[in-house]
This record gives sequence, C-alpha cells and structure tokens, in this order.
Amino acid sequence: MQKIFLVVSIAILAAGFWVSNEFKGIAAGVAIFLFGMLSLEQGFKAFTGGALERILQKTTNSQWKSLIFGLVSTTLVQSSSLVSIITISFLSAGLLDLAASIGIIFGANLGTSTGAWLIAGFGLKVEISEYAMPMLAFGILFVLQKDKKLQHVGYILAGLGFLFLGIYFMKESFESIKDNLRLVDYAMPGIQGLLIYTALGIAATVIMQSSHATMVLIITALSVHQITYENALALAIGSNIGTTITAIIGSLSANANGKRLAGAHLLFNVITGLIALIGIRYFMQSVDFITQRMGFDPEDNTLKLATFHSLFNTVGIVVLFPFIGHMVTLFQRLIKDKRSSVFKPQYLNHSATEFPETLIESVRLESLHLYDNAIHIILKTFGLHRRDLGDNDALWNTLEKQRDAIEYDIESSYNKRIKEIYSAIIAFISQATFARNVEKTSRLYWLREADRQIVEAIKDTKHLQKNWMRYSIAYNVNTRREYKKIAYQIALLIKDIEIFRKNIEQDELPFLSLDTLKAKIEEDDIHITRRIETLIRENKITPETGSSLINDSSYMYSIKSNLLKMAETLFLQKNIQAIHPELKLSLDESEIMNVVETVNASKQP
Repeated sequence: MQKIFLVVSIAILAAGFWVSNEFKGIAAGVAIFLFGMLSLEQGFKAFTGGALERILQKTTNSQWKSLIFGLVSTTLVQSSSLVSIITISFLSAGLLDLAASIGIIFGANLGTSTGAWLIAGFGLKVEISEYAMPMLAFGILFVLQKDKKLQHVGYILAGLGFLFLGIYFMKESFESIKDNLRLVDYAMPGIQGLLIYTALGIAATVIMQSSHATMVLIITALSVHQITYENALALAIGSNIGTTITAIIGSLSANANGKRLAGAHLLFNVITGLIALIGIRYFMQSVDFITQRMGFDPEDNTLKLATFHSLFNTVGIVVLFPFIGHMVTLFQRLIKDKRSSVFKPQYLNHSATEFPETLIESVRLESLHLYDNAIHIILKTFGLHRRDLGDNDALWNTLEKQRDAIEYDIESSYNKRIKEIYSAIIAFISQATFARNVEKTSRLYWLREADRQIVEAIKDTKHLQKNWMRYSIAYNVNTRREYKKIAYQIALLIKDIEIFRKNIEQDELPFLSLDTLKAKIEEDDIHITRRIETLIRENKITPETGSSLINDSSYMYSIKSNLLKMAETLFLQKNIQAIHPELKLSLDESEIMNVVETVNASKQP
C-alpha cells in the first residue's frame, strides 16, 4: 500500500514541477512542514517513557477520560498520527482496552482541529518566518549535543521551526501563483463541488498521510483566495476522512485489537464526514453564528474554516460517543482473534516495538506463555497435570499410584513448545532501541534472565528424568518413595508459584511470601541430604542409589531455584513501581541461609 502512495506522489510531484515553477514552492512548503512534523514526533517520542504508561492507565479507566486524553495529547504534540500509533501500540500490548482506545481516537480527532486554529489564528496573522529562524537555530544546536534530553528538546524546537517555515513557503507560493494562475477560477459550487473537493481532500491526506499538512495547505490557499470557502469546507471534510489511513497502516502489523481500532477510527470519521456533508448548510449557518458571537471578522474565512472543523468533529463525538460499546461489539464480531497455537509466539508483533513500555509488556506476556508451556513439560515428565495441583494429599496419591515408568519425550516437547517461542523472544528483544535507558534495559534483561531460567529448569528436568523413570518404580520402597518425594516437592513449588501468580494478577503483592518459599527450598535441600545419609547408614538403600539420589536432589534444587527466580522477576514486572518497598525488605540468599540454619539449630536437642 505504501509503495502505491509513493508512486502516486512521485507522479503528482513530477507533473507539478513540469507544469509550474510556483508549484515547486508549494511542494517544498508541504515537504518542510511534513519534515517538521516528523521532527516533532521524534522529539515527543523521547517523553513516552514510563510516565506515559502511568498517565495512560490513570487517564483511560473511563471513556470520558480517554476522550480527554486523546484531545489533550493531540493538542500538545500536534500529531494525531503519533497519538494513533501510541494507542495502537499500547492496545496491541494489552495496556489499553478497545473501548478506551476508541475514546482516545475520538478525542484525537477533535484535537487535530487545534492545529487549524493555531494556523488560522496565529500562523497567518504574523510574519511567521521570524519565529521559525530562531527555533531552527536553537533546535539544531540542541540536536548536536550529546545529552539525550537536550537532543529531543532540539528536535521539538526544530520541528516547530520547520512547521512555521513550511507554512510561510506555502503562503508565499500561493500568493505568487495567483499572478499566473487563479485556482479559484476552477471552483465548483453545489453538490458536485462538495463531493469532488471532499474526494480531493481524502486523496491529499492519504498521499501526505497527515491531516495537519492538508489543513495547512487548505488554510494557506484559502487565505490568499485561491480556493473558495465552500470548497475549503469540503476539503476539510475529506482530510478528516483521509487521516484514518495512518491508523489503518499502523494496524497492518498489529493484532486483532489493533485492526478493530483502525476499523472504529474509519467508521467514526466516515460517519462524521457524512453528517458534515449532509448538514453542510446548517453547519455553515452555525459557524456564522458562532464566529459572530466570538467577535471574529465575518470576512476571515480561515477562522471560520477552523470553527467548522472543530464543530463537525464535536457533533460527530456527540452522536457516536454513546455507541462506543456497540462499536466494540461490532468489530469484535467482524474481526475475530486468530486461533494461535500454544506452540507459536502469541504476543510479539511489530507494532509493539514502537515504544519501550509496549515492547516490554509484549515480552512479559510472551514470557508468561513460555512459562505455561514449560510447566506443562515439567509436570508431564512426572505424569502430572495442572489439575493435579489442587489438593496435596490427592497429588501425593497420584504419584504413589504410578506403577509404570513415565516415558515422556522432553526433547521433542521442548522443540515443539519452547524453542520457537524462546528464540522469538530473544529476536524481539534485539529490536529494542533504548539501550541508554537504564531502567528499560534492565527490565528487558530481567525478563531475558527469567526466560533463561525457565529453559534451565526444563534442561534440569531432562537430566533428572533418566533416574526418575528407573527408580520411581523401583522394587525398594525407600528408593521409590524418595524419588516420589522429589517429584512431589517440585509439584508443590509449582503450586505455590501459581498461587503467587494469581495473587499478583489480582493486584495483591505478597512479595515477602517468596522469602518463605526460598527458605523452604534451602530447608528441603538440607533435609533430603540428611534423610539420604540416614537411609544409607541404616542399609535401607545402597550407597550407589544414595549417590544417585544426591545428584538428582541437586537437579531438583536447581529446578526449584530457577522457577522461583523466574517467578520473582516475571510475575512482578508489571508491578515494578509498587514493589520497590517490598524489594528493600526482602531477604537475600545469605540472609535466608542464616535463617534456615538458625531454625535447624533450634530443632537440635
């Protein structure tokens, strides 16, 4: 799709340059303006750090708050495209729900009209190039600095400078062209003109992929009387519909929710455009009434155009806002979630790489998917399922009743359930472009470590499997029981971790309970060693069997330690801000060992 736009744009520019020298000035003005918008987006992206995630979560828990967030954010960054990309990224990563995302898009549509007000009310009323030059000078100076914050402030200043310079070039070029060509002579009144100019507005916005740029072009042309007021209104309606192309392109690499949002965006803009087209005369009368009340010059069509742009977007929101829930239901029915295999990555999509928060959250969710598959493998090795973890006595009875060796192909299951997902996570993390952000990089490192610990737990299970298959059905009851206990202890820890996970997902933070589990692992390790020594001393098992038990208890210890370290990182990643106090209070490994030794010493006679 983007290649088609490129070919069409090149053709239009080539034809324009051939026909008119003045067209070069207009095209250069548009190009400089668009470059300014890209610079602004580059600058503002630096401030989409952890604060953005917190702001989004606090300001999007209701549809009204989502609407306001979309309006305010678009007004500040002057780019509905950036807001759309952020929204799609956060929605795809599960940080926003579909209803809140639609609310943001509604607000962003209204926010785009503030750009028209700035251009009509300020950009055309002063010698804007005088403001552009200092901004460009200071902006480029800051961009050349090594400090990242100064660089991004520089991008914002340079972006504003290029925006102003682009507006200046467009205005000057339209004024100079009227000596050789009066575009207003090609004005089209009536329904025909309304429809044709609406189509032209759509086409211009689709090609430039910026409704702001289209509106600047319309307003500057209108200010020098190169187009009529009625045709400008139609162009504005078209630009509003055409701006959905950004969301549609952004959704191509997103999941089903991202595509649903793009569909809702298109539906909203099309319905809003139809309302404006059908009621154009009533809107024009309303604009005249409003501008008269506000004391505007009745001949200032640029301010009237800005008023119209705000008015019909507001009407669209008033009409469609109550139906957001219905839109969610509609697009959930129209765009179904793909049935993703448990063996394939489910949460890693390109749209989530746009921002650190969405990339980290996607990795976290995929790591949880990896963990679920790993737990399946570990439990199956011992002939167990998740459903067996409910009651401790029933769990032990299940293990006790096993009379045949469990021949489970761990290697095949690893290749099927783990390898592809693990490799995809590593590849996805490599796309991170925020290496100098210590906090974000550390969180990715922790997640990667958690994934490695999951894989290590599976490898240790494979090492343990050989003797488990041999001794768990051994004739010697003591040998058999000790191996059953190894499987039982691993299953119990998985059960405790699952309870911990459930508490975290319910926004409870029992972080200190991990210390209990850590201490229990150390205590169990000490007890099993003593028990094996006692069994050998009492001739209940052979020294050879005892050495195998000691080696396999080491594998058990490693499995449990890796799973617990994984849980400590993986299940707390989403609540990293809330758990800082608990992190300070939690015990380290040496402190835990001291506690275990003290408890054991107190039990000695």
